[in-house]
Amino acid sequence: MSEVMRERFLRFGSVAELVGLSRTTIYRMEQQGQFPKRVKLGSNSVAWKMSEVLTWMSAK
Repeated sequence: MSEVMRERFLRFGSVAELVGLSRTTIYRMEQQGQFPKRVKLGSNSVAWKMSEVLTWMSAK
């Protein structure tokens, strides 16, 4: 199984709960390059790669 197929994706609610930040803070930090970028899953759907969020958390 490829690495991409094993990646887990987190929707906003899970990301916010995990990192303890508001929507505005997460989006602002993402735009400033201080938080992992969202991945577009569909026309109206985005998520974050779990591995990137966990790496970001461990670096803090």
